[in-house]
Amino acid sequence: MRSPQDVSTAVAKLYDTYPFPPDPLSDNPPPGYNWRWNWNTAYSFCTGQKPSRQAVRILDAGCGSGVSTEYLAYLNPQAEVIGIDLSAGTLAVAKERCDRTQGANRVQFQQLSLFDADQLEGEFDLINCVGVLHHTADPIQGIQALAKKLAPGGIFHIFVYGELGRWEIQLMQQAISLLQGDKRGDYTDGVQVGRQIFAALPDHNRLKKREQERWSLENHRDECFADMYVHPQEIDYSIPTLKTLIEASGLSFLGFSNPSVWQLDRLVGSNPDLLHRAAHLDEWERYRLIELLDPESIAHYEFFLGRPPLPRADWSQDDALLAAIPSLNPCINGWPSNCLFNADYQIVNLSAADVAFLEAVDSPETRSIGQLLNQVEFSLEQVRSLLVQQILLLSPGA
Repeated sequence: MRSPQDVSTAVAKLYDTYPFPPDPLSDNPPPGYNWRWNWNTAYSFCTGQKPSRQAVRILDAGCGSGVSTEYLAYLNPQAEVIGIDLSAGTLAVAKERCDRTQGANRVQFQQLSLFDADQLEGEFDLINCVGVLHHTADPIQGIQALAKKLAPGGIFHIFVYGELGRWEIQLMQQAISLLQGDKRGDYTDGVQVGRQIFAALPDHNRLKKREQERWSLENHRDECFADMYVHPQEIDYSIPTLKTLIEASGLSFLGFSNPSVWQLDRLVGSNPDLLHRAAHLDEWERYRLIELLDPESIAHYEFFLGRPPLPRADWSQDDALLAAIPSLNPCINGWPSNCLFNADYQIVNLSAADVAFLEAVDSPETRSIGQLLNQVEFSLEQVRSLLVQQILLLSPGA
């Protein structure tokens, strides 16, 4: 078994060779939005309400080439943002990326392992750790090191690989390693071998079909191919092992950030008896059932953890909803219009009543839901519908 230091050295070498993600550098602001990188929308997802402050501290743990870091800085203009990564070469790309983007050039970068997060000053309100823990020698030690830096009331977004949806990838990784022999660790050779294998395999081969159907669009870039198929360290998860990882953090599980995937109705909703049989299952048993029934869809897990105390808004109570102060979700795209994209880039067609209400919300004057409903013909259920569609954010009223 390799030591943690050997693993860290090998991972740093991969990303020095192939900085990742390989998104091109630009002098323009980053395109689009990812709501998970916006403090307002991420906090609202976790608590049901908009945060009371914007001057927060954000850590991008394992920032890579700075794609996520650029978004975190650009989407949170009042935040202090710090990015850490093992790879000096990748950090150089990250720094150049953020330096070229107005609004992101205030980011601070440090070459640092997740395990050494205690060297960072202070605590963080939002920690982003996407695609990193599964590449460490000890993910539990890594998540614990980061959890210690999460401030009370802070949230922690994590993305790790799922073993069931990556079965073909695991087989290809092992095949490339076998054929490389004593050239293992030569990542350019690994990419070459992997591409030769895919070219040689018959078209009906399961590994080749899965690559063509799911991954080939991004894997035409060597950086992506290397990250997927010749990475020196990868630990994939299932729901039981993911639960163990989360429990080891000492933090509260706040939910998957792609919740629609984790609805059992989408798989067996046509059979009421099966839904009835599943009613006795606890939360994690339901998640396990979903991944067993739909393994191809679970190639990763993305979720939020939090450190109490965290509020939890209940907008099912009419009095609370009437007193709430609404604002437009900053991650909608296309407003003003009766057809726009919500925070998940799903098309939403608005009614004339929806548009009139949102125009009133979007005015300079701050008003509660109750005050708005006195001026615009709209109902509380219609307000709740806009919440579900990720069009609105709410702050508790006085």
